[in-house]
Amino acid sequence: MRKFLVVLDDSKECLNAMRFAAMRAANTGGGVEVLAIIPPDEFNHWIGVGAVMREETRERIHAHFEVFAKWMRDRQGVDPELVIREGEPVPEILAQVKEDPEIGVLVLGAGTDKKGPGPLVTQMGRASGSMPIPITVVPGDLSKEKLEAIT
Repeated sequence: MRKFLVVLDDSKECLNAMRFAAMRAANTGGGVEVLAIIPPDEFNHWIGVGAVMREETRERIHAHFEVFAKWMRDRQGVDPELVIREGEPVPEILAQVKEDPEIGVLVLGAGTDKKGPGPLVTQMGRASGSMPIPITVVPGDLSKEKLEAIT
């Protein structure tokens, strides 16, 4: 089964990327893999404090994921899977793509502010020439109706 890989983060544009991935998966008989990445610099405190913070971050990721997963199951009939990795975002995305041969498309949400599409879209755009799969960049301000029409 071909899977759509989508990155879960706290950005506003993540919502449209999730919607797009779920709708495309539902319309093509594919699956959705949600990747959450915990940056390494988030836990550079004392060892004990870092372990507690890491566990709290994982719990927050699971709670955030369940909101999207419920919508995907209820509205799109897609049961997503969650993968949590620790490290820098671009290398972790590339590693996940290499490790899971079922991933067929990377879906990213583009920011709408004047600073540009966001650091992840910018960095993955630079790496796109050597990617083994296509990247779909979903505009952050696309309406639900427009998303439904194009998926």
